Amino acid sequence: MSTALDASKDGAAGDVARVQELLEQVELADQFGLDVLGIGEHHRADHVASAPAALLAAAAARTERIRLASAVTVLSSDDPVRVFQRFATLDLISQGRAEIIIRRGSFI
Repeated sequence: MSTALDASKDGAAGDVARVQELLEQVELADQFGLDVLGIGEHHRADHVASAPAALLAAAAARTERIRLASAVTVLSSDDPVRVFQRFATLDLISQGRAEIIIRRGSFI
């Protein structure tokens, strides 16, 4: 397994593989005792992390201890109430392991 997602994989099948690889890496990070995992919000074709709360919820279902954070949530491009609701739900799913980091974006 590689240590980084391969941005050269294209199409839906490539995106599925990249997400599965990310989730496998999160499981390993949890098993090896990493404290926090952050997934940033990116709205570009070479990233699969346009919805970090959804990816972190999938990670929560596969991990036990690691804290799950948005490396960046772009509040200026979303409804703040819905962002709160998504991360509050993630916090429930992860049993209190969710964290949110909010910033402005530059590539939207």
